[in-house]
Amino acid sequence: MLARVFLSRVVEPGDATGGRWLRLLGAVEVARRLRDGGPRLPGVSHERWAGLCARAARADPERDLAAARDAGVRFVRPGTAEWPAQLDDLGDARPTGLWVRGGPSLRMWALRSVALVGARACTEYGAHVAADLAAGLAERGWVVVSGGAYGVDGAAHRGTLHSGGATVAVLACGVDRPYPRGHTTLINRIAEQGLVIGELPPGDHPTPSRFIVRNRVIAALTRGTVVVEAAHRSGSLVTARAAQRLGRHTMGVPGPVTSALSAGVHELLRDGATLVTDAAEVVELVGDMGELAPDRHGPVLPRDLLEPDARQVLAALPAHGTVTAAAVAREARTTADDAIARLYELRALGYVERHGEGWKLTRQAVISARAGRHGC
Repeated sequence: MLARVFLSRVVEPGDATGGRWLRLLGAVEVARRLRDGGPRLPGVSHERWAGLCARAARADPERDLAAARDAGVRFVRPGTAEWPAQLDDLGDARPTGLWVRGGPSLRMWALRSVALVGARACTEYGAHVAADLAAGLAERGWVVVSGGAYGVDGAAHRGTLHSGGATVAVLACGVDRPYPRGHTTLINRIAEQGLVIGELPPGDHPTPSRFIVRNRVIAALTRGTVVVEAAHRSGSLVTARAAQRLGRHTMGVPGPVTSALSAGVHELLRDGATLVTDAAEVVELVGDMGELAPDRHGPVLPRDLLEPDARQVLAALPAHGTVTAAAVAREARTTADDAIARLYELRALGYVERHGEGWKLTRQAVISARAGRHGC
Protein backbone atom coordinates (compact mmCIF):
# COMPACT_ATOMS: atom_id res chain seq x y z
CA MET A 1 0.00 0.00 0.00
CA LEU A 2 2.65 2.55 1.02
CA ALA A 3 4.77 1.72 -2.03
CA ARG A 4 1.90 2.34 -4.44
CA VAL A 5 0.84 5.53 -2.65
CA PHE A 6 4.47 6.64 -2.95
CA LEU A 7 4.56 5.81 -6.67
CA SER A 8 1.30 7.70 -7.32
CA ARG A 9 3.21 10.81 -6.23
CA VAL A 10 6.34 10.06 -8.26
CA VAL A 11 5.28 8.35 -11.52
CA GLU A 12 2.95 10.19 -13.86
CA PRO A 13 -0.44 8.56 -14.68
CA GLY A 14 -0.38 6.41 -17.79
CA ASP A 15 3.43 6.04 -17.79
CA ALA A 16 3.85 2.65 -19.50
CA THR A 17 7.54 2.50 -18.57
CA GLY A 18 6.70 2.81 -14.89
CA GLY A 19 3.95 0.25 -15.35
CA ARG A 20 6.44 -2.18 -16.86
CA TRP A 21 8.72 -1.72 -13.83
CA LEU A 22 5.79 -2.51 -11.56
CA ARG A 23 4.92 -5.62 -13.52
CA LEU A 24 8.47 -6.96 -13.59
CA LEU A 25 9.81 -5.90 -10.18
CA GLY A 26 6.80 -5.12 -8.00
CA ALA A 27 5.82 -1.88 -6.28
CA VAL A 28 8.08 -2.27 -3.23
CA GLU A 29 11.27 -2.77 -5.25
CA VAL A 30 10.49 0.06 -7.69
CA ALA A 31 9.79 2.40 -4.79
CA ARG A 32 13.05 1.38 -3.09
CA ARG A 33 15.10 2.00 -6.24
CA LEU A 34 13.59 5.45 -6.70
CA ARG A 35 13.97 6.39 -3.07
CA ASP A 36 17.57 5.25 -2.92
CA GLY A 37 18.43 6.92 -6.23
CA GLY A 38 19.65 3.89 -8.12
CA PRO A 39 20.62 1.81 -9.90
CA ARG A 40 18.74 3.33 -12.83
CA LEU A 41 15.87 1.24 -14.13
CA PRO A 42 15.69 0.49 -17.90
CA GLY A 43 13.70 2.54 -20.37
CA VAL A 44 14.52 6.09 -19.19
CA SER A 45 17.39 8.49 -19.75
CA HIS A 46 19.76 9.63 -17.02
CA GLU A 47 17.98 12.98 -16.97
CA ARG A 48 14.55 11.40 -16.64
CA TRP A 49 15.78 9.08 -13.89
CA ALA A 50 17.27 12.03 -12.00
CA GLY A 51 13.94 13.86 -12.23
CA LEU A 52 12.04 10.85 -10.88
CA CYS A 53 14.49 10.47 -8.01
CA ALA A 54 14.11 14.17 -7.17
CA ARG A 55 10.35 13.72 -6.95
CA ALA A 56 10.83 10.58 -4.89
CA ALA A 57 12.93 12.50 -2.36
CA ARG A 58 9.98 14.81 -1.66
CA ALA A 59 7.30 12.08 -1.57
CA ASP A 60 5.77 11.15 1.78
CA PRO A 61 3.13 8.41 1.41
CA GLU A 62 2.13 8.49 5.09
CA ARG A 63 1.45 12.22 4.82
CA ASP A 64 -0.62 11.65 1.68
CA LEU A 65 -2.68 8.94 3.38
CA ALA A 66 -3.27 11.19 6.40
CA ALA A 67 -4.41 14.03 4.13
CA ALA A 68 -6.67 11.61 2.30
CA ARG A 69 -8.28 10.38 5.53
CA ASP A 70 -8.95 13.97 6.59
CA ALA A 71 -10.71 14.59 3.26
CA GLY A 72 -12.72 11.36 3.39
CA VAL A 73 -10.64 9.78 0.62
CA ARG A 74 -9.35 6.21 0.39
CA PHE A 75 -6.68 4.61 -1.81
CA VAL A 76 -7.73 1.58 -3.86
CA ARG A 77 -4.97 -0.53 -5.36
CA PRO A 78 -4.91 -3.46 -7.80
CA GLY A 79 -5.59 -6.83 -6.26
CA THR A 80 -7.94 -5.57 -3.54
CA ALA A 81 -11.67 -6.25 -3.31
CA GLU A 82 -12.71 -2.80 -4.55
CA TRP A 83 -10.38 -2.69 -7.55
CA PRO A 84 -12.27 -2.81 -10.91
CA ALA A 85 -10.60 -5.66 -12.77
CA GLN A 86 -11.45 -4.15 -16.18
CA LEU A 87 -8.77 -1.50 -15.58
CA ASP A 88 -6.21 -4.29 -15.95
CA ASP A 89 -7.02 -4.21 -19.70
CA LEU A 90 -4.83 -1.08 -19.85
CA GLY A 91 -1.75 -3.28 -19.42
CA ASP A 92 1.35 -1.35 -18.40
CA ALA A 93 -0.66 1.89 -18.57
CA ARG A 94 -2.89 0.66 -15.77
CA PRO A 95 -3.19 3.10 -12.85
CA THR A 96 -0.82 2.54 -9.93
CA GLY A 97 -3.92 2.94 -7.80
CA LEU A 98 -6.99 5.15 -7.52
CA TRP A 99 -7.90 7.74 -4.93
CA VAL A 100 -11.63 7.39 -4.23
CA ARG A 101 -13.95 9.87 -2.54
CA GLY A 102 -17.46 8.68 -1.75
CA GLY A 103 -19.13 5.76 -0.01
CA PRO A 104 -20.16 3.21 -2.68
CA SER A 105 -17.94 0.39 -3.92
CA LEU A 106 -16.10 1.46 -7.08
CA ARG A 107 -15.83 -2.11 -8.31
CA MET A 108 -19.56 -2.80 -7.97
CA TRP A 109 -20.59 0.47 -9.57
CA ALA A 110 -18.22 0.02 -12.49
CA LEU A 111 -19.75 -3.35 -13.40
CA ARG A 112 -22.78 -1.63 -14.92
CA SER A 113 -21.53 1.74 -16.10
CA VAL A 114 -21.50 3.87 -19.25
CA ALA A 115 -19.30 6.87 -20.05
CA LEU A 116 -20.95 10.04 -21.36
CA VAL A 117 -18.45 12.56 -22.70
CA GLY A 118 -18.35 15.47 -25.10
CA ALA A 119 -17.46 19.07 -25.78
CA ARG A 120 -16.77 21.53 -22.98
CA ALA A 121 -18.19 24.43 -25.00
CA CYS A 122 -21.25 22.44 -25.98
CA THR A 123 -24.43 23.81 -27.51
CA GLU A 124 -27.83 23.83 -25.82
CA TYR A 125 -28.64 20.79 -27.94
CA GLY A 126 -25.59 18.94 -26.61
CA ALA A 127 -26.37 19.80 -22.99
CA HIS A 128 -30.00 18.74 -23.39
CA VAL A 129 -29.11 15.43 -25.06
CA ALA A 130 -26.43 14.64 -22.44
CA ALA A 131 -28.78 15.33 -19.53
CA ASP A 132 -31.60 13.35 -21.15
CA LEU A 133 -29.35 10.37 -21.91
CA ALA A 134 -27.94 10.41 -18.38
CA ALA A 135 -31.40 10.54 -16.81
CA GLY A 136 -32.59 7.68 -19.02
CA LEU A 137 -29.59 5.53 -18.12
CA ALA A 138 -30.06 6.28 -14.43
CA GLU A 139 -33.71 5.26 -14.61
CA ARG A 140 -32.59 1.94 -16.12
CA GLY A 141 -30.13 1.30 -13.28
CA TRP A 142 -26.90 2.29 -15.04
CA VAL A 143 -24.04 4.28 -13.53
CA VAL A 144 -23.02 7.34 -15.58
CA VAL A 145 -19.28 8.07 -15.69
CA SER A 146 -17.83 11.35 -16.94
CA GLY A 147 -14.98 13.79 -16.35
CA GLY A 148 -16.58 16.50 -14.23
CA ALA A 149 -15.74 19.21 -16.81
CA TYR A 150 -17.89 22.03 -18.15
CA GLY A 151 -20.30 21.33 -20.99
CA VAL A 152 -21.41 17.79 -21.76
CA ASP A 153 -19.68 16.28 -18.69
CA GLY A 154 -21.45 18.60 -16.30
CA ALA A 155 -24.81 18.10 -18.04
CA ALA A 156 -24.40 14.31 -17.79
CA HIS A 157 -23.61 14.46 -14.07
CA ARG A 158 -26.50 16.83 -13.36
CA GLY A 159 -28.96 14.79 -15.39
CA THR A 160 -28.05 11.71 -13.36
CA LEU A 161 -28.22 13.47 -10.00
CA HIS A 162 -31.57 15.08 -10.78
CA SER A 163 -32.93 11.60 -11.56
CA GLY A 164 -31.67 10.22 -8.26
CA GLY A 165 -29.14 8.09 -10.14
CA ALA A 166 -25.54 7.04 -9.64
CA THR A 167 -22.66 8.96 -11.21
CA VAL A 168 -18.85 8.87 -11.08
CA ALA A 169 -16.53 11.80 -11.85
CA VAL A 170 -13.00 10.91 -12.96
CA LEU A 171 -10.70 13.86 -12.27
CA ALA A 172 -7.26 14.78 -13.64
CA CYS A 173 -6.17 16.15 -10.25
CA GLY A 174 -6.37 15.29 -6.57
CA VAL A 175 -9.94 14.32 -5.66
CA ASP A 176 -9.80 16.64 -2.64
CA ARG A 177 -9.31 19.63 -4.96
CA PRO A 178 -12.29 19.89 -7.34
CA TYR A 179 -11.51 21.13 -10.83
CA PRO A 180 -12.79 23.14 -12.59
CA ARG A 181 -13.37 25.50 -9.67
CA GLY A 182 -16.75 26.47 -11.09
CA HIS A 183 -17.89 22.87 -10.56
CA THR A 184 -16.86 22.68 -6.90
CA THR A 185 -20.47 22.44 -5.72
CA LEU A 186 -21.31 19.85 -8.37
CA ILE A 187 -18.27 17.68 -7.63
CA ASN A 188 -18.89 17.86 -3.90
CA ARG A 189 -22.45 16.73 -4.51
CA ILE A 190 -21.22 13.87 -6.68
CA ALA A 191 -18.95 12.80 -3.80
CA GLU A 192 -21.95 12.80 -1.45
CA GLN A 193 -24.30 10.89 -3.76
CA GLY A 194 -21.78 8.97 -5.89
CA LEU A 195 -18.02 8.72 -6.40
CA VAL A 196 -15.16 11.05 -7.33
CA ILE A 197 -12.00 9.22 -8.37
CA GLY A 198 -8.55 10.03 -9.75
CA GLU A 199 -5.00 8.75 -10.04
CA LEU A 200 -3.26 11.74 -8.49
CA PRO A 201 -2.66 12.09 -4.73
CA PRO A 202 -4.33 14.73 -2.54
CA GLY A 203 -3.57 18.32 -3.45
CA ASP A 204 -2.11 17.58 -6.89
CA HIS A 205 -3.08 19.88 -9.74
CA PRO A 206 -4.26 19.15 -13.30
CA THR A 207 -2.19 19.69 -16.46
CA PRO A 208 -3.19 19.38 -20.14
CA SER A 209 -1.43 16.02 -20.46
CA ARG A 210 -3.14 14.69 -17.34
CA PHE A 211 -6.54 15.39 -18.85
CA ILE A 212 -5.61 13.32 -21.89
CA VAL A 213 -4.31 10.30 -19.95
CA ARG A 214 -7.28 10.52 -17.56
CA ASN A 215 -9.55 9.65 -20.47
CA ARG A 216 -8.16 6.12 -20.75
CA VAL A 217 -9.48 5.41 -17.23
CA ILE A 218 -12.97 6.57 -18.22
CA ALA A 219 -12.85 4.29 -21.28
CA ALA A 220 -11.51 1.24 -19.46
CA LEU A 221 -13.79 1.55 -16.44
CA THR A 222 -17.05 1.42 -18.39
CA ARG A 223 -18.81 -0.97 -20.76
CA GLY A 224 -19.08 1.68 -23.44
CA THR A 225 -18.48 5.34 -24.25
CA VAL A 226 -21.06 7.72 -25.74
CA VAL A 227 -19.80 10.93 -27.36
CA VAL A 228 -22.54 13.57 -27.47
CA GLU A 229 -20.78 16.51 -29.15
CA ALA A 230 -17.14 16.76 -30.21
CA ALA A 231 -15.12 18.85 -32.63
CA HIS A 232 -12.34 17.25 -34.67
CA ARG A 233 -9.72 17.86 -31.93
CA SER A 234 -11.93 17.19 -28.91
CA GLY A 235 -10.46 15.32 -25.95
CA SER A 236 -13.65 13.25 -25.78
CA LEU A 237 -12.58 11.58 -29.03
CA VAL A 238 -9.47 10.40 -27.17
CA THR A 239 -11.80 8.61 -24.76
CA ALA A 240 -13.74 7.08 -27.64
CA ARG A 241 -10.58 5.90 -29.44
CA ALA A 242 -9.31 4.37 -26.21
CA ALA A 243 -12.63 2.55 -25.80
CA GLN A 244 -12.31 1.18 -29.34
CA ARG A 245 -8.77 -0.08 -28.68
CA LEU A 246 -9.93 -1.76 -25.48
CA GLY A 247 -12.80 -3.52 -27.26
CA ARG A 248 -15.48 -1.47 -25.51
CA HIS A 249 -18.62 -0.26 -27.25
CA THR A 250 -18.20 3.16 -28.85
CA MET A 251 -21.28 5.26 -29.60
CA GLY A 252 -22.03 8.70 -30.97
CA VAL A 253 -25.03 11.02 -30.97
CA PRO A 254 -25.40 12.75 -34.36
CA GLY A 255 -25.85 16.47 -34.65
CA PRO A 256 -26.43 19.02 -37.43
CA VAL A 257 -24.08 18.54 -40.37
CA THR A 258 -23.42 22.28 -40.25
CA SER A 259 -22.17 22.18 -36.65
CA ALA A 260 -18.39 22.04 -36.09
CA LEU A 261 -19.12 20.65 -32.63
CA SER A 262 -20.62 17.53 -34.19
CA ALA A 263 -17.94 17.03 -36.85
CA GLY A 264 -15.83 14.82 -34.59
CA VAL A 265 -18.82 12.66 -33.70
CA HIS A 266 -19.72 12.21 -37.35
CA GLU A 267 -16.15 11.17 -38.13
CA LEU A 268 -16.34 8.67 -35.27
CA LEU A 269 -19.57 7.25 -36.69
CA ARG A 270 -17.99 6.86 -40.13
CA ASP A 271 -15.14 4.97 -38.48
CA GLY A 272 -17.46 2.35 -37.06
CA ALA A 273 -19.00 3.76 -33.88
CA THR A 274 -22.68 3.00 -33.35
CA LEU A 275 -25.24 5.76 -33.78
CA VAL A 276 -27.50 6.18 -30.74
CA THR A 277 -30.26 8.67 -30.00
CA ASP A 278 -31.56 7.72 -26.55
CA ALA A 279 -30.81 5.68 -23.44
CA ALA A 280 -32.73 2.64 -24.68
CA GLU A 281 -30.43 2.32 -27.70
CA VAL A 282 -27.35 2.68 -25.49
CA VAL A 283 -28.58 -0.05 -23.14
CA GLU A 284 -29.42 -2.33 -26.07
CA LEU A 285 -25.75 -2.17 -27.06
CA VAL A 286 -24.01 -2.38 -23.66
CA GLY A 287 -26.63 -4.23 -21.64
CA ASP A 288 -27.49 -7.86 -21.13
CA MET A 289 -29.20 -10.08 -23.68
CA GLY A 290 -32.83 -9.11 -24.07
CA GLU A 291 -32.46 -5.44 -23.12
CA LEU A 292 -33.70 -4.23 -26.49
CA ALA A 293 -34.69 -0.76 -27.58
CA PRO A 294 -38.30 -0.45 -28.80
CA ASP A 295 -38.95 -0.69 -32.53
CA ARG A 296 -38.93 2.71 -34.24
CA HIS A 297 -41.71 3.57 -36.69
CA GLY A 298 -43.82 6.49 -37.79
CA PRO A 299 -47.35 7.17 -36.54
CA VAL A 300 -50.03 4.61 -37.37
CA LEU A 301 -52.63 6.22 -39.65
CA PRO A 302 -56.27 5.07 -39.71
CA ARG A 303 -55.92 3.86 -43.31
CA ASP A 304 -53.03 1.59 -42.18
CA LEU A 305 -55.59 -0.49 -40.25
CA LEU A 306 -57.61 -1.31 -43.37
CA GLU A 307 -57.44 -4.73 -44.99
CA PRO A 308 -55.06 -4.79 -48.01
CA ASP A 309 -57.91 -5.23 -50.53
CA ALA A 310 -59.78 -2.28 -49.03
CA ARG A 311 -56.65 -0.10 -49.15
CA GLN A 312 -56.21 -1.02 -52.81
CA VAL A 313 -59.77 0.05 -53.64
CA LEU A 314 -59.37 3.25 -51.63
CA ALA A 315 -56.17 4.07 -53.51
CA ALA A 316 -58.06 3.66 -56.82
CA LEU A 317 -60.28 6.67 -56.15
CA PRO A 318 -59.06 10.01 -57.52
CA ALA A 319 -58.26 12.88 -55.17
CA HIS A 320 -60.98 15.02 -56.74
CA GLY A 321 -64.30 14.27 -58.42
CA THR A 322 -66.43 11.15 -58.64
CA VAL A 323 -65.81 7.86 -60.40
CA THR A 324 -67.97 4.80 -61.14
CA ALA A 325 -67.56 1.47 -59.37
CA ALA A 326 -66.53 -0.09 -62.69
CA ALA A 327 -63.72 2.44 -63.07
CA VAL A 328 -62.61 1.77 -59.49
CA ALA A 329 -62.58 -1.99 -60.20
CA ARG A 330 -60.38 -1.51 -63.28
CA GLU A 331 -57.92 0.73 -61.40
CA ALA A 332 -57.82 -1.64 -58.39
CA ARG A 333 -57.48 -4.68 -60.66
CA THR A 334 -60.47 -6.48 -59.15
CA THR A 335 -64.06 -7.37 -60.11
CA ALA A 336 -66.91 -4.88 -60.08
CA ASP A 337 -68.75 -6.85 -57.38
CA ASP A 338 -65.66 -6.89 -55.12
CA ALA A 339 -65.10 -3.17 -55.73
CA ILE A 340 -68.71 -2.37 -54.74
CA ALA A 341 -68.40 -4.49 -51.58
CA ARG A 342 -65.21 -2.70 -50.59
CA LEU A 343 -66.65 0.70 -51.38
CA TYR A 344 -69.56 0.10 -49.00
CA GLU A 345 -67.09 -1.00 -46.31
CA LEU A 346 -65.14 2.21 -46.85
CA ARG A 347 -68.38 4.21 -46.77
CA ALA A 348 -69.26 2.72 -43.37
CA LEU A 349 -65.81 3.81 -42.11
CA GLY A 350 -66.23 7.34 -43.45
CA TYR A 351 -63.66 7.19 -46.25
CA VAL A 352 -65.93 7.43 -49.30
CA GLU A 353 -69.42 8.66 -50.14
CA ARG A 354 -71.79 7.85 -52.96
CA HIS A 355 -73.10 10.47 -55.35
CA GLY A 356 -75.67 8.92 -57.72
CA GLU A 357 -73.78 6.34 -59.78
CA GLY A 358 -70.40 7.60 -58.69
CA TRP A 359 -68.14 7.45 -55.66
CA LYS A 360 -65.77 10.04 -54.24
CA LEU A 361 -63.37 10.42 -51.32
CA THR A 362 -64.56 12.16 -48.19
CA ARG A 363 -62.60 15.02 -46.66
CA GLN A 364 -61.35 12.61 -43.95
CA ALA A 365 -59.85 10.30 -46.57
CA VAL A 366 -58.08 13.18 -48.34
CA ILE A 367 -56.53 14.39 -45.05
CA SER A 368 -55.39 10.84 -44.22
CA ALA A 369 -53.77 10.47 -47.63
CA ARG A 370 -51.89 13.76 -47.23
CA ALA A 371 -50.66 12.72 -43.78
CA GLY A 372 -49.33 9.49 -45.25
CA ARG A 373 -47.40 11.35 -47.94
CA HIS A 374 -45.86 13.73 -45.40
CA GLY A 375 -44.85 10.79 -43.23
CA CYS A 376 -42.80 9.45 -46.11
